[in-house]
Amino acid sequence: MSDIRDIGNRKWQAVAAISLAAIAFSLDLTILNLALPNISAALHASTNELQWIADAYAMVLAVLTLPAGMLGDRYGRKKFLLIAIAIFGVASALCAYSTSVNMLISARLLLGVGAAFILPLGMSAMPVFFKPEERPKALAILMGGVFLAYPLGPILGGFLLTHYWWGSVFLINIPVVLIALVAIAVLLPESKSSETPKIDIAGIFLSSLSLTGVTYGAIQAEANGWSNGLVLASLGAGAIILPLFYLWERRLTKRNRQALIDIKLFHYPSFTWGTILMTSVNFSLFGLLFGLPQYLESVRGDQPLTAGYYLLPMIGGLLIGSVATSKLAKKINAKIAVATGFALMTAGLVLGSGTSLSSGNFFIVMWTAIIGLGLGVAMPSVVTVAISPLSAERSGSGTALISAIRQVGGTLGIALLGTLLGASYRDQLDLSGLSHEVASLVKSSVITGVAVAHKLDSSQLLSAVRSAFVHSIDVMLLVCGTIATGAVILTIIFLPGVSTKSTEAAPLSSKES
Repeated sequence: MSDIRDIGNRKWQAVAAISLAAIAFSLDLTILNLALPNISAALHASTNELQWIADAYAMVLAVLTLPAGMLGDRYGRKKFLLIAIAIFGVASALCAYSTSVNMLISARLLLGVGAAFILPLGMSAMPVFFKPEERPKALAILMGGVFLAYPLGPILGGFLLTHYWWGSVFLINIPVVLIALVAIAVLLPESKSSETPKIDIAGIFLSSLSLTGVTYGAIQAEANGWSNGLVLASLGAGAIILPLFYLWERRLTKRNRQALIDIKLFHYPSFTWGTILMTSVNFSLFGLLFGLPQYLESVRGDQPLTAGYYLLPMIGGLLIGSVATSKLAKKINAKIAVATGFALMTAGLVLGSGTSLSSGNFFIVMWTAIIGLGLGVAMPSVVTVAISPLSAERSGSGTALISAIRQVGGTLGIALLGTLLGASYRDQLDLSGLSHEVASLVKSSVITGVAVAHKLDSSQLLSAVRSAFVHSIDVMLLVCGTIATGAVILTIIFLPGVSTKSTEAAPLSSKES
């Protein structure tokens, strides 16, 4: 059988098509929050219902990512990727034309089903179709699509909500999905495991329960606090079931039976530490993207569309870093590239923690661009290292495991850093002279605090709210910078010091059709 990677330039066109699907997948993570006020007004949704509109997607995404990899390996990665993209497109249309809260939540659940397959099966193409020295460039293209969506979400969302109804933020997915469907169908060869193992039903059940518990607990903690009984019960159940899942998977592995996840992957330092470092990026980045738009809109008074423009320097830095890293991939050590990227992220985050009420546009552009540059340098290299032990046989399952861990890390990042942001904001507020009811409203969020200050026509309260939030975002950015510093140290100590050129290719035994 000929090498499945001998498909010429088609593989580069195919990864570009996959990145289009990744853009649609990632847009939903940032664009929906802008539309929630409009959805609330149109569908008369309560605060709790709005929370489920936002979080139903994340719940399904966390639960189905692991089975997605196994199904792709067994039945065909291209086949399931096309099905998933089609489901994502249909669900996007259903979301746009929902006439009730329940219909919208159901459509969001379906949207999560499609999304759960897109990124892991897209990433699974890397060990199959690309030689080790080509992977940094391929991953830069794919991850570029993921990160490009972060600033595009607010920009497109702000424009669409200004000129059209709330459903337009979902319809924007349709043309992207259609182009991706045609391109992937034409350009991407089919690949799957040469074996057809039994599906690990018990593993799927245990992993689903564990990931549901942890994800649901983290989501509820963001709204109800970490001491809430339901939050503690959910997190506790997830934490208890996780070791049971691990023991079951280890038992299957020892008996040479096909497990949902390959426990042996954690024997490779490149996989283990690459995944941990990728998750730390998600943790910090999701916190940043949660807090920065609130600062721009509530403290500076920027419109959502303008706030989105301030994220463009981050993407500019990301593109420059990705291009530079892919060109130097054969010459530099992966450990050096990853450590340098995290060091740049640390510098940008620490610089950003000096933000004040009087900070100008150039200052914001500068530190966000440095963070983006660090992301561009670190991410393609760390993903390349993480996937280097994956064989073509189990590339779907392996990348699904990475995606699931990153997804949970991102969810916990939003919950933990959101809690830190809120607590720091409340601790700095001076609410003397306000009634208990008004003070409670101001404490709930900076958005509500600014609205109350404007309603009372109180410049003193407005200044107090803005100053308190600037302090809180500085604290959060400093914590994110500390996490990035820790990632530099972990990289230097634990990440294997191999160059991309010397990384051994995984054995190929996939079937091409």
